[in-house]
Amino acid sequence: MNIIVCIKQVPDTTEIRINPETNTLMRDGVESIINPFDLYAIEEAIKLKEQYGGKVTAISMGPPQAESALRDSIALGVDEIILLSDRKFAGADTWATSLTLAAAIKKVADYNLIIMGQQAIDGDTAQVGPGVAAHLAIPQLCFARKIESIDEKKLTAQRLMEDGYDRVEIPLPAVITVVKEINTPRLPSLRGKKNARSAELTVWSATDLGLDEKEIGLNGSPTQVVGIFTPKFEKKVEKFEVEPAEAVDIIISRIKEITG
Repeated sequence: MNIIVCIKQVPDTTEIRINPETNTLMRDGVESIINPFDLYAIEEAIKLKEQYGGKVTAISMGPPQAESALRDSIALGVDEIILLSDRKFAGADTWATSLTLAAAIKKVADYNLIIMGQQAIDGDTAQVGPGVAAHLAIPQLCFARKIESIDEKKLTAQRLMEDGYDRVEIPLPAVITVVKEINTPRLPSLRGKKNARSAELTVWSATDLGLDEKEIGLNGSPTQVVGIFTPKFEKKVEKFEVEPAEAVDIIISRIKEITG
């Protein structure tokens, strides 16, 4: 059972800062982590490997610093790591990102299942998983909360719904995205941390993947972020020293003024 896990390095949500002049995220000096939802994907892949054998390969697209996230995945039990890094990938939206990841997966070739977290915490689009499946022309199952059974030909899983779950069977190879209900991610082991330092990192560029620069990065993105900013929050306080009955009238009056 050879499994590919696509992961993303994101800014730690407690450390996000925005440049007031450019309205872009300030990444210098900001700690980066594996996208939390991707930890559930890594855990599920490792559990399947432990049960059925095979290997787990982690792929990430990003700048050179994304290497640290991939090495962290080795510490958790991943076997091989691949970094897709090229200035031509910069500015990619979900379409261009999924196209690039799909090209890398095609290059790997030997896989039964692709697992991803349900979404990334910095974008929250949940579009890359389905996008990869579309580019690869293989089945997809989103928001998986439990894998009930799997063999070389098919997978049966529970898909989380608002009022319960659906039981879905899909042929393999396929892409699934998982929710946090599926498992509890393990902590890295001491042996894993040691392996992470010496693990071989494969780096592929746009040329290695045979991609046209018009199809990737900012050039290949149908959607573009023109700006990002922190909403302004103003707090106004009015104090009235009155009787309770009069206070109720004042509150109702203020609410009517605000709501029109």
